[in-house]
Amino acid sequence: MLNKLSQFLNPNTEIPSTLPSYYYEGNCPQTGELLKLPRTPLAEAIAEGLMQQLQQNEIYSREGKMYGILLVELPNGDQRVIKAFSGLLNSCSVVEGWVTPIPGREDIALAEAQTLAELAAIKQEIITLKQLPEREEYAILSAEFQQQLQILSLQHSQSKRERQEKRQQLGENITIETITQLEAESRQQGIERKYLKRRQNEVLQPLQQIINAADTKIRELKQQRKELSRQLQTQMHAAYSLTNFSGKSLSLQQLLPGGTPTGTGECCAPKLLHYAATHGLKPLAMAEFWWGNSSVQDKKQGEFYGACVERCQPLMGFLLSGKHKHSAQGKEEIIYEDQWLIAVNKPSGLLSVPGRYFHNQDSVLSRLRNWYNVELMAVHRLDQETSGILLLAKDVFTHSQLNQQFQKRQIHKVYEAILAGNLIINEGVIDLPLWGNPENRPYQTVDLERGKPSLTRFRVIRKEGDYTRIEFIPQTGRTHQLRVHAADVRGLGMMILGDKLYGCSAEISRLYLHARELSFQHPHLGKNLYLQTKTPF
Repeated sequence: MLNKLSQFLNPNTEIPSTLPSYYYEGNCPQTGELLKLPRTPLAEAIAEGLMQQLQQNEIYSREGKMYGILLVELPNGDQRVIKAFSGLLNSCSVVEGWVTPIPGREDIALAEAQTLAELAAIKQEIITLKQLPEREEYAILSAEFQQQLQILSLQHSQSKRERQEKRQQLGENITIETITQLEAESRQQGIERKYLKRRQNEVLQPLQQIINAADTKIRELKQQRKELSRQLQTQMHAAYSLTNFSGKSLSLQQLLPGGTPTGTGECCAPKLLHYAATHGLKPLAMAEFWWGNSSVQDKKQGEFYGACVERCQPLMGFLLSGKHKHSAQGKEEIIYEDQWLIAVNKPSGLLSVPGRYFHNQDSVLSRLRNWYNVELMAVHRLDQETSGILLLAKDVFTHSQLNQQFQKRQIHKVYEAILAGNLIINEGVIDLPLWGNPENRPYQTVDLERGKPSLTRFRVIRKEGDYTRIEFIPQTGRTHQLRVHAADVRGLGMMILGDKLYGCSAEISRLYLHARELSFQHPHLGKNLYLQTKTPF
C-alpha cells in the first residue's frame, strides 16, 4: 500500500521549482481556519509516473475515472506514496496496491446486495418492456397503413382533378345525371378513406394500449429504481464514516446534513485523506487526474483536476483538520515566528530548500509549506550537513527586504565548529577567493584568478583534546566558504570535523558546523532582532 517514490520516478526526473498549481482547501469546522493541501510539482510528477503505469494495462482505459496519489510522510520522516481510484475498478471496490474504500460499506453489505439485486431485476424488466414484440408489430403495421393512406390520397386527388376538369368542359351543358354520378364518386372515395382509417384504428389501437401500459409500467419502475437508489445512498452515507487528522470521525450524513450527492465518499481525495489519517501518515501533497474513456465532455485523459464541487469540496475542511498535529515538528524547531517571518533551527542532514530531482525534495522549506497556509520563501540557505538558524519569509516584501540585507552584508552571522586538529593561532581573518567548477558542483576551491572575494573572521573558543572549538564570523556568503577556508592550507589548513567532502577521514556521523547566531534589522518592526541557538555538539 505504501509505495516508494522510486516506483513512479527515476533518479533523473527533474522537479520544477515552481509553486503549487492548485490547493485542496477548506475551513476547519471547529476553528474556522483555512486549511490547505498543495498539488506540488513533485505530486504531479508522481501522478504522471502512475499514468505511465496505467497506460501499460488496457483495463484502466475501458472505464474512464479519476485516479489520485497522496504524498505522505511516515513517523520516521521517510516519504511514501499512496494511490486511489474513484468508485469501483473493474467492478471491485478493494484492489491490491490501492487504498481501501472508506469504512461503512461492509456494515450494509447485505442490504446493499439485496438492493442491487432488486435494481438489476428492475433494469431487466425495463429492458423486457422496451423490447415488447408489440412495439415492432405496431411500427410495421403503422408504416403499412400510412403507405396505404398515402397511395389512396394520391388516387383520390387525381380523381378529384378529373371531376373538376369534366365540370369545366361541360359547363352549362352538364346534366343532372352527370352531376349525380360525380357526387356519388366523391362520396365513395370518402367512404374508402374512412374505412381504411377505421381499419387502422381497429388493428393498431389494441397494440397501442399494450404499449401505453408498458410505458406506464416503465415510468413506475424507473421511479421505484430511483427511490431504491436514494434509500441505499442514504443508508450508505449514514454508515460511511470519515476520520480526520484530529482523530475525529463523522458519517457523511453528519457532514452533509443538507443532502449527499450520489458518489459522495467514493472519490479519490476522501479515500486518500481518510486512509492517511487512520494510518498515522502526514499528508504532504496530493494530485488527481482523469484516465480512460470519458462520457463526460469536460474530462480529458491525463489532465489534472481539483476537488469536485458537489462531493469532495464540502468535505475538505473536515478531512484536513488536525493535519499539523501529524507533522514532524520538533526536528525543525521554530525559534522565532511572527506574521512576517519564521526562523528555525535546521537539523544536520536536511536540505534548506528542495533539490532539483525527486529524491531530494524533502527540505525545511517543503515541510514548512505543508504546515503553513502561506507561500513561505527561504531568505538564505545552509548546507545540508550544516545545522543552525535558517530564516524564511511569509511574503514577497519581507523576503525582498531581508534579501537586500544579506546582499549588503548587513546581517550578522556567527557559526560554531570543531576543527580536526589543534589550531596554533587564536584569532584572525581569512581572505581567500573561492571558485566553483561548474562540472564538479558543489565542490569549491581557492582560485586567486577566477574566485569571488570571500572573507571570514575566526576566533578560537577552546581546545578540546586533539580538536579545536572555533567561532566563525563570515563577512561574505559564498558556497562552502567556512569549510574551504578551514581546510585549505592557505587558510587554517585544518578540516572541520566530519567534512568528508574536503578530506576529513574521521568516522563521524555529521558535519560539526552550526549556524549559532543571526542578527538583523526587522523589516517591519524597525528594531534589531537577535536570534541564538544552542550548539548541538
